[in-house]
Amino acid sequence: MQANSQICVVGLAVMGQNLALNIARNGFPITVFNRSPDKIEATLARCEDGYQMVGAKTPEEACASLVRPRKVLLLVKAGDPVDTTIATFLPHLQPGDMIIDAGNSHPDDTERRSAELAAKGFRFVGMGVSGGEEGALNGPSMMPGGERSAYDELAPIVNKIAAKVDDGACVAHIGTGSAGHFVKMVHNGIEYGDMQLIAECYDLMKNVLGMSHTQMADTFKQWNEGFLESFLIEITERILRETDPETKQPLVERILDKAGQKGTGRWTSEIALRYGTPVPTMQAAVEARYLSAMKTQRVHASNHLQGPAQGAPIEGMIDAVRDALYCSKICSYAQGLDLLATADADKQWGLDLGDIARIWKGGCIIRARFLKSIQAAYGKSKSLPNLLLDADLGAFIQKHQGAWRKVVALAAERGIPTLAMGASLSYFDSYRRASLPQNLTQAQRDLFGAHTFERTDKPAGEFFHHEWS
Repeated sequence: MQANSQICVVGLAVMGQNLALNIARNGFPITVFNRSPDKIEATLARCEDGYQMVGAKTPEEACASLVRPRKVLLLVKAGDPVDTTIATFLPHLQPGDMIIDAGNSHPDDTERRSAELAAKGFRFVGMGVSGGEEGALNGPSMMPGGERSAYDELAPIVNKIAAKVDDGACVAHIGTGSAGHFVKMVHNGIEYGDMQLIAECYDLMKNVLGMSHTQMADTFKQWNEGFLESFLIEITERILRETDPETKQPLVERILDKAGQKGTGRWTSEIALRYGTPVPTMQAAVEARYLSAMKTQRVHASNHLQGPAQGAPIEGMIDAVRDALYCSKICSYAQGLDLLATADADKQWGLDLGDIARIWKGGCIIRARFLKSIQAAYGKSKSLPNLLLDADLGAFIQKHQGAWRKVVALAAERGIPTLAMGASLSYFDSYRRASLPQNLTQAQRDLFGAHTFERTDKPAGEFFHHEWS
């Protein structure tokens, strides 16, 4: 096979197929490969006139089709399949060639692979890709990490195929090492939080405010025309308007309340614990999915454990729910960005949080108007300690915290769980207080374990033990 292709996409499930077609549509000669030949044929069958795409039968043939330095882009399942695929292709590559992992790999795996491949003379790019199948085909948000020189060679392709917003393509060199996959992981953790917060609003609208599905859909449509404008708000309206073809009832009510997950939200929680960075909204969203999976137990418990009476529907609260959602969202993003800043201080990747917000404005699942405010916040102060300290976003919370508190209190009175919204509020209340009750916690630790404590009336860093009576 003649060496003509600029890149090879390996792994032709929905994301791989669509990303390959996106590359071909934008004028780049491309090779595609999959272990199952039928997926190669299915991808080629979707090509339009003018696409320069060829299918390879073997890894050797795929590599032979590429101009040097070769670029092999993997879209395979995270974990062992990535290592297996790399091992399959390495014998047919040469030092200086590039392997791009565009799946949702764990950042620890990306660091390991980067070191292993660098020792053999290969370049490795861990690249987060967000946007689902539609984004992959028409323009995703991409978060490539690794050596800058590798990104510079990849840039002509990714800049062309990425989503476009008012200030450029939704792709940028995120930083060295595993920065790309780490940022994509946190993106997904934030996505978990967004989805859970919206679900809690839906629960409140339906079971406390007594709104019909049409009324809820109309409300989300209205929200999507204001400061809450986002892809997730947009699709929530669409979902609430959908009718089940079998029962003619709202389709959402026929869907079992067990939410799945692929692990990236849990990874965010685990790594946040590793860094000692609080992410309670994202943690709550992960736990909400675990609780939803306990369907059999929950059904059993519902016959034995009773909450408060629901009472009559509450009127005049919809604006308060909207404001509570936005306040909670600000706190959730503050947590995610704080985790990025903490990891960056440790890894020295060189993250630009404002630019990360910029590339999330289009293509990805969390794309939203709100990201312009985050971009502006870090534009004013790159070293902003926490998003809550931005003058504009902090002022919104200050102005609307009364509504936020009222919504969370009302939910508690009516027995409606608000794991994420309540976690956001508690995060805000903890962050804004100069004094917290952990002085008592530290006293307890000293009493039972002689763990010592610092004093408020002594210099920081001096530790004391008390002989408790």
